[in-house]
Amino acid sequence: MRILIFGAGDYYERYKKWLAQEEILALMDNSPQKQGKEVDGLKVMSPEEAVGLPYEKIVILSFYVKEMKKQLIGLKVEEKDILHFYDLHDFLRGRKPVYPADASERARQICGDPVKKKETILLLSTDMLRVGGPAKVLFSAGKIFKKNGYSVLFASMVDGELRDEIEDAGIPVIVDANLQVDTMEEISWIRGFRLLICNTINFYVFLSKRDCNVPVVWWLHDSAFFYGGVNADRLCSIPQEHLKIVSVGDVPRKAMHELVPRFEIGELLYGTKDKESVRQRDFHPEVCFAVIGYVEKRKGQDILVRAVRQLPVHIRESLRVYIVGKDTSAMALDIREEIRNIPEIIMTGALDTEAFDKMFDRMDVLVCPSREDPMPAAVTEAMRSGIPGIVSDAVGTAGYIRDGVEGWLFGNEDAGELAEKIKWCVEHKDQIEQTGRNARIVYERYFSMEAFEHHLTDLIEDHI
Repeated sequence: MRILIFGAGDYYERYKKWLAQEEILALMDNSPQKQGKEVDGLKVMSPEEAVGLPYEKIVILSFYVKEMKKQLIGLKVEEKDILHFYDLHDFLRGRKPVYPADASERARQICGDPVKKKETILLLSTDMLRVGGPAKVLFSAGKIFKKNGYSVLFASMVDGELRDEIEDAGIPVIVDANLQVDTMEEISWIRGFRLLICNTINFYVFLSKRDCNVPVVWWLHDSAFFYGGVNADRLCSIPQEHLKIVSVGDVPRKAMHELVPRFEIGELLYGTKDKESVRQRDFHPEVCFAVIGYVEKRKGQDILVRAVRQLPVHIRESLRVYIVGKDTSAMALDIREEIRNIPEIIMTGALDTEAFDKMFDRMDVLVCPSREDPMPAAVTEAMRSGIPGIVSDAVGTAGYIRDGVEGWLFGNEDAGELAEKIKWCVEHKDQIEQTGRNARIVYERYFSMEAFEHHLTDLIEDHI
């Protein structure tokens, strides 16, 4: 089939293998930096240019599916000709390549006889990335299970740098890309485990046809942004027998209930390991603020820049703002240009572990201006270190912070209110440390490994 692929980033790399047998006319991307270049021998074109080619289908390989679909329809593309990577299960029916072929054999080698397999908890992840949260917290759950005497197997849709750490912890790993497009019924090696834990909304196609004799915990970590390509009818079809759905706070729960209000969804917060050493505070005359995360619209770094612009000159002279994280997006380029005349704002790019630790020592206040964010690890790690945060009320962590007690809250996208909170911190610098101590108590009560282990083991023992 003649197709166009919309998206030449991370999800293109993850899913391109399933489309290799099609006649790919071109890649489309909205980034001017990518347009005109070649990826895998394919020209990257603007959507406006590419839709003039004689395509039959356009496949969106991105989570920006709502915006991309709207853009394509505006270019006179018919909606029936637009697919998302969640649609690949049906698109490839009857002609899907087998990839990889050794997952069943590896599962047999790891689990051995059916009795051992019946005693094994299988953890299913979308990836094995160190950045971001879901894979890391699923790994943390695996270590807790292992400590409590369970046999554990970790399986992922794609390989990643976290694999070595998982295997070093004595947890074997399987990588099976079929998890990206197949249902549970179609992946034979998954049958017969004691319990499955699936991480994130990405597994909704997988769960749509499942072995209901195997208990499943579906652990949601995703904000509404990630539900854009989900088919509500298929979501509704997921069998509820022996299925427990849990969420990292209110944000994923609300996103799921927008599609299927009848689903019962419990809560399971993740845990973050405490630091062995006390933070070595770097004392400095300015109040130092930092926002941490990939520079993109969802994370809202542009809102922080607008807030700083609104501050009086004497306040701006008394602060430093660090934008920390990978800065290769189109929005990052725009921000870099905008702050050329704002010396108080410094973009650091992504930092290695040593530089990141030094940033935490320097930071007085973390800012989380996200437009939507379920339970960002940066806020949790800041609270662990006794650093209070100014947090958007669209962030899941906001539900655990009292304004002015364990941190500060502001209305989503309200740069003026964010500016007021920053100004208050500068003018009341002597109160920041006590607010940080209060934030540390929130960490201990809700996000410590001890709290996580308690809630996780109770949930699993009850469900098994």
